[in-house]
Amino acid sequence: MSIVWDLLQLFDEIHTFYLSIFLHPLQIIIIFLSLYETTLLKEMTGGRGPDACIDACGMEAHGIGLEGFYDEAKQAVRLETDRPHVLRQMILACRKGGTLSVMGVYAGFVDKMPMGAFMNKGLTLKTGQMHGQKYMPRLLGHVIEGEVDPSAVFSHRLSLEDAPRGFELFKHKQDNCVKVLLKP
Repeated sequence: MSIVWDLLQLFDEIHTFYLSIFLHPLQIIIIFLSLYETTLLKEMTGGRGPDACIDACGMEAHGIGLEGFYDEAKQAVRLETDRPHVLRQMILACRKGGTLSVMGVYAGFVDKMPMGAFMNKGLTLKTGQMHGQKYMPRLLGHVIEGEVDPSAVFSHRLSLEDAPRGFELFKHKQDNCVKVLLKP
């Protein structure tokens, strides 16, 4: 079970990207979609929803449609500090009695949370930031042993001189940018 936890912490942010990793006897499927995550997750789990959901995006998540516009408008006039799109989706998607884990950072206030669904489903909320210095040796060990191939998350590989361009690609999610690997 240790490698599962390590993997979940390793893949900290994946937008509109599908990644499946099969580990015997466990199967981890990390899916982030741009629309209707709850519908797909319910279909994948026979109508119940996943046992647990993980928010690794936090306040930097981008909502879509009216909900996304609402969060952006409230942020523009300083009435909301964070964008809780992923947290809202987790509450709606998770099965009754399930667990929500939040590693993504939230800094202040959020609005329009489906607290009725949270309460009526009897969900458990666990939070806390990942302690990178503590887990980095174990994660690197899994990579060195060939148990994990983190290269799957890199959508762009650039030279160090192109770092400013890579930052802009990632920041503005241009060209389907998920992660940028800079090579010296």
